[in-house]
Amino acid sequence: MNELNEAFGWLRRAMWLGIGLIALWAVVWVVRYLRASPMERISIRQAIRIRWGWKRLAQMCRLSVTDKMPTPLASLANTDGTPPKPRVLVPALKVTPDAFGVMAWANCLPKVGLAEFQKAAPYLADAWRMTRVSALPGDRPGQVLLRGVRVDPLIVPTVHVPTGRPPEEYAKWDLGVDEFGMPVVVPLREVPGMAVGGLPGFGKTSCVNRLVCDWAPSPAVQFVFFDGKVSHAYEGDYSDLAQRAFAFCGDDLEQANKLLKELVQLRRARSASIRSVLGVKNMWHVGPSADWPLIVVVIDEAHTYFRDHKGSDPATRKLAAFAADNARLTEDLVKKGRSVGFLTVLTTQKTTGDAIPTFIRDVCPVGLSFAQKTADAAVAALGDDIREWPDASPVNLQDPAYVGVAVMSQHGRPGFVRIRTPYVADEDAARIAEQTAHLTQHPARLLENLTGRPVVDLTKPDPEPPAKAA
Repeated sequence: MNELNEAFGWLRRAMWLGIGLIALWAVVWVVRYLRASPMERISIRQAIRIRWGWKRLAQMCRLSVTDKMPTPLASLANTDGTPPKPRVLVPALKVTPDAFGVMAWANCLPKVGLAEFQKAAPYLADAWRMTRVSALPGDRPGQVLLRGVRVDPLIVPTVHVPTGRPPEEYAKWDLGVDEFGMPVVVPLREVPGMAVGGLPGFGKTSCVNRLVCDWAPSPAVQFVFFDGKVSHAYEGDYSDLAQRAFAFCGDDLEQANKLLKELVQLRRARSASIRSVLGVKNMWHVGPSADWPLIVVVIDEAHTYFRDHKGSDPATRKLAAFAADNARLTEDLVKKGRSVGFLTVLTTQKTTGDAIPTFIRDVCPVGLSFAQKTADAAVAALGDDIREWPDASPVNLQDPAYVGVAVMSQHGRPGFVRIRTPYVADEDAARIAEQTAHLTQHPARLLENLTGRPVVDLTKPDPEPPAKAA
C-alpha cells in the first residue's frame, strides 16, 4: 500500500511539473506576443496557422511521399496477416515569424527537394496569404529555406542609424534587405571598383553614405571624395562627411586631374614598396591597417570628370584634354589598385560609355542600379543579362514608392535581386564624421613614415595635360 501511495505521489508531482512547464511556456508566449509590434503579431498568428495546416497543405501541393515499406514496429503489431497501410511522409517544418512575414525551414524527402519547393512556392504564397514565397537552399544539406513576405519590403522605407563603432569585418557592404526581407551583404575584398547608376533623387548618394558612415570609425579606412555636383567641400551631399576625407574635389576638372595624379603616384609608390613593408604582394593577404589603410575613392557624378567636350576653341579643348586624362588616371586606379588597397566607387545617372568609359566600367565587378528610364541604361549598368529578367529591370523602379530601391546581380546565383537600401539622415552622417575626424590621415604621409621616402609632392604644380588633337 505504501508503495502504491508513493507511486501516486510521484505521478502527482510529475503532473504538476508538467502543468507548471505548460503554464511557463504560455506566459512566455503571451509576453512575447504582447511585446511584439502590430506587424509582428500578424506574422505570429500566420505562423500558427501555417504549422497547424502544414500536413494537409503539403499533400495538396505534392510536397509529400508515400512510404509503402512498413516500419519494424508496424510489422510486429500486424497479427492478422493483412499488409500495413502505406505511410504518407510530410517534410518537417519549423516556422519563425518576423515583421515582414515568416521564415520556414523544411527537411527534404526523397523526390521532394529544392526544385519541388520552388515549383510549389506560388501555391504556398496563396495558401499562406503572402505577397510572395521564395525557396532557397537551407543552412545545411537536405534543408530548404522558405521565405514568405506578407508586406513587400521594397515599398517600406527604412532608416539606418550608424552606430559609430568600427566594422567587425573589413570590406563588407551591408546594402539593405531584398524583396523577401533578407539582408543583402556584398563582400568587397579584392574588388577594385564599383559602378552605381540611377536617376537623380532615387538613392545613389544615400547608399554610398551608408558605406562611408559604417566604415568611417575604422582608422584602417581612408576616404577621398570627388563630387561633380558642387564646387566646394561645404556644398552638396558630402559636405557633412568632408572632414572624414583626406582630400576633396569639386567639379573643377583641372583640380580633379591634379588629385587623380596624386592618387596614381600613391598607387605606384605602394606597388613599389608593398613587399618590403607588408611582406606580401597583395594587401588583402594581411588586410588593411591604420598604417596601410584601404583607400576608398568616391567619384560622384562621374560623368562630370570624363565627359568628352566638343568644340575647337582653346577652353573647350583644354577641358576635353583634362577629361581624357582623368579617364586614363581613373583606369589606372581601378585596374592596378586592387592589390595595394584601392577601392574606387563611381556613381552617375546613366552608366553608359559617355558617362563612365567602358574601359573603366567593364572592369568594375560590382554594378548597382537604381531607377532608370530606358532599357539601354539598365543594360549599361547591369549587363545584357538584365534583358532576360524583365521583372527585375530598374526601369520598373521609377515610381516614387521605389526611391531607395536598387537592382544588382545575385552573388553566386543567376539572376538579379532588388534591394531596399536605407536612408541615412544628414545629422547622423555629420555626427559620425565629427566623431571620426581625428582618424583622418593622408595615406601618402603614412607610407612616407613607413618607408622614409617621399611619396607624393603635394606642393609641386602639375604640368598642363597634353593637348587633344583637333
